[in-house]
Order: sequence, then structure tokens, then C-alpha cells
Amino acid sequence: MVEQRAGTLGYFGDARRAAVGTDLIERVTATGSLVIRKLGGTRAGELAIHRFLAAPSVTCPEMLETLSGRTLAAATGRRIVVAQDTSEINFAGRAANRRGLGPAGDGISAGFFIHPLIAIDSETEAVLGLLDAHIWTRDDAIETAPRRQRAIEDKESIRWLRGAERAAELLTDAASVVVVGDRENDIYSCFARRPAGVDLIVRAAQDRALAADTSLFASAAAWPERTQMLVKVSPRRVGDPGRIATVALRAGPVMLKRPRHGFAKTDPETVAMTLVEAREIDPPANEEPLHWRLLTTIEVDDADAARDIIRLYRLRWRIEELFRALKSDGMRLEETQVHGNRSKSVGVACIFRLLRRDSVPSSIGYGTATSPFRSNPPTA
Repeated sequence: MVEQRAGTLGYFGDARRAAVGTDLIERVTATGSLVIRKLGGTRAGELAIHRFLAAPSVTCPEMLETLSGRTLAAATGRRIVVAQDTSEINFAGRAANRRGLGPAGDGISAGFFIHPLIAIDSETEAVLGLLDAHIWTRDDAIETAPRRQRAIEDKESIRWLRGAERAAELLTDAASVVVVGDRENDIYSCFARRPAGVDLIVRAAQDRALAADTSLFASAAAWPERTQMLVKVSPRRVGDPGRIATVALRAGPVMLKRPRHGFAKTDPETVAMTLVEAREIDPPANEEPLHWRLLTTIEVDDADAARDIIRLYRLRWRIEELFRALKSDGMRLEETQVHGNRSKSVGVACIFRLLRRDSVPSSIGYGTATSPFRSNPPTA
């Protein structure tokens, strides 16, 4: 663990650099800006920030280790949900002097990718902090074999498995750990290689074959309804007030068959999971019906357990709101004047700032989330 003699973001080998890092976070919090001139306040302050970000000892790994240490201390003894997801930081139209980066998702603009793990208390639904993050750039000069011929270790999708492994490695003092992912996380090897001590909840993207000679989606359609519940659907466009949807829940055990492509020979031929389906009843005209199929390693024996899977999956929305605040509604990281690899460090610092429970924008409200089973329905 990084020695915590000083510094909000880290020590960086020198107390003076630690102090500048702490001041940088406070200035970002106070101004809501990533413009170096505004953050510095004076020419001397501006130069101090530039020197700090350019110092070889100021690294993303030390920032992550420092912030993770605080999160782990808060997570001790708690039931933890780990939300993981990926965001692209794209500097389209602002690529000048962006050395040290690679092509973004469009294959043209400069950018990088960040895959954070956010720890959430499953009882209070408060975000505890940043657990870890994988930050990478693409190299368009590397020729790769066709996707189906590559092992998961040679694909960017390995990040989902590594995220679960990292959660298991770090959260040894938590009472329980559930890692939650969206449809990109629907990867057979992630289910087959789930680390011990970690449960999964993943939104299904593929109608997988089952050992019972049927398909995943067809099996849920044949099950009886367990219960109904209300889910708050978030606004999907400007002027949309949102709505409350009534969904029917079905749940049961499933045995996934190993797919014909995209697996390792060491993966077992079958993996036992539980499927929980939430399907909206009588949706309004011209509205897309709410329909989730969630694969989990948690046993679901009754209606209350099925409802709790929905609640835990909804906590993943915390990371979606983090990305929105990081890029568009709040910090506007993609418009920062910080160049090259320094922008990665700024990205980590911004995530920390946004997750601070004493300075979170009111639109996110991480520290005040309420359980759908105490007062409010879960939000979709």
C-alpha cells in the first residue's frame, strides 16, 4: 500500500507533490473546471499544476492504489456491490499535442479507455469509492487474428473477468461481494472462471443454448410469474418526465452450454446460473417496454430474492451517472486542455472528485440513494 504521509491523491515521492495533488483536487471541486489556467488561479499556480502532472513520479497506478486503500477501509465488514463498466474518452477535434494516446473508438480520433470498479454498500446503496480502474489505449499498428480465433486473454473483453478477479483480490474483508455488469459482460468465460468469494449479476445479451436442449430466453417465457414490482424508468430524452413501470418477475435455474466460439478449452462444458427476467406489463403506446434478463450466480428461491436481484442490478446505474458527469454534464474531461498521458491522471482525479460524498453533484446523489424496497421504486 502506498505510504499515506500526505496527499489526497498520493505521496508521489515528495511531500510537495503530494500537497499540489491535494490542492488540485480541492481546486477542481471548487471550480468544477479542468481548465489549468482557472485551476491555478495565478501564473505560479498554473505552472505548479503543469509541473505536477508532468512529473514522472505522478502516476495513475499510485493514484489508484491510494484511492483504493480508502475504499477498502470503508468496505470492511459491509456487503458490497461492485459496478464495473467501460467509457471511451474521445478527443475528437482536440487531438493536437495528444501524445501518448491511441485511436479512440472511431479509429481516428485520439483517446483512451477507462474501466473503473466502483464499490457500493448494498444495504445503504451509498457509493464508497473507487476500487480500481483499468486504463488503456489501442495500438492500430497491431494486426490481430479474427475475433473468434482469439482467446479472451487477447481481447479487450478480458477486462470484465479481470474486474471480477480484482474485486475478489481486494475485498477480502467485505462481508460479501457481488459484481454487476451490463450486456458487454455476457461472456461465457467470465461465468466459467468466476473467482471464489464473488457472485455475479450480468444482463444477458445472447440467447444462449441450454443443456436442456432449449434456449435461455425461451426457458424464461415458460416459467410462472413469481411477483410484480414497480420500477421507475428514467427520462430518455429532453422533455421526458420518466414514468413508473410495472414489471412481472420470473426466475429459475439454468445450465448454460459452452458456446461453439469464443471459449477456452479449459472452460467447462456447462455452467450453472440463475436467470431472473423482468418484463413490463402493459407499457404505454410508443414507449419501449422494459425487459431485462439477468444472469446471476445467486440462488433465487422466492419472490423477495428475485426482487433483490433487480435492486442490486439497478445499483449499476451509479457508474452510468459517473460517466455522464465525467464527460458531458459535469467535468467535461474530453474538453480538458491537459495533453497526452497526463489526461489519464486527470481522469482518475476527476473520478475521485465525483465520488466524494461531500462534493457530489446533486444530479448524481450517490450518498443519498434510497432502497426501492424502503421508499422509492428502482430506476431504469
